[in-house]
Amino acid sequence: MRGSTARPSVEDARLAADAVGGVVEQIFGAVTQIHRLFVGCCRSAASEGKSLTEKDIRRVREPVLEMLAQSDIPLGLGVVVAPDLLDDQPLWLEWWQYGAERDIPSRLEVELNPGRLGFYDYLSAPWYSVPARTGRRHVVGPYVDVYGTDSYVLTFTDPVAVDDRFVGVAGADVRASRFESVVLGRLRDAGSDIVVVGDDDRVVVSTSARWLIGSLLPAAEIPDDAVGRQVAGPTWRLWAIP
Repeated sequence: MRGSTARPSVEDARLAADAVGGVVEQIFGAVTQIHRLFVGCCRSAASEGKSLTEKDIRRVREPVLEMLAQSDIPLGLGVVVAPDLLDDQPLWLEWWQYGAERDIPSRLEVELNPGRLGFYDYLSAPWYSVPARTGRRHVVGPYVDVYGTDSYVLTFTDPVAVDDRFVGVAGADVRASRFESVVLGRLRDAGSDIVVVGDDDRVVVSTSARWLIGSLLPAAEIPDDAVGRQVAGPTWRLWAIP
């Protein structure tokens, strides 16, 4: 990636941040569509004067499956509801995802009974708890999705509110390697090494073999001549390293 005609690192950092931000916004574009569908489900039930049920939330299913079929970036898409929002289910996920072979998406089936072994406490997961607390979208990862695909993934979530009441999150899972591949396709001309680090110091994207996805790169180990920029809101830091 280096060469005698390389742009200064500050320019590489700007262009790389635009490239990473563009992919992030593309993913959040899909999440926004699901967000609107979720709000529509809630408002439709309210207009009919009835309590919201799991059947109402299932209305997002067909559009989610269509979106998964039309895009080769998301691994999974769906909504995760706030506790006791539904009249017939204390907790619920309407989440659809591809398996290892990316053949036919299936609904994520997890144990949602707190009294049973293997209970999936999504309320404590950062991709749910942070948007619920802050009211802002959030990106988590890369991490191993042991409850779903067993893949190294990134999770993008957006809080959903109806009439000022938090009702859950809309979100997308993206395989970390796929995210990096799409970003690297836009960074072919970078003259510096580009590394994106998450808030847990784990590498999200790297153009260098020195740093791999998921490896740790604390701020203290960033070279003094590196140029940094914030990307994906306050979540990630991008570095252009000469």
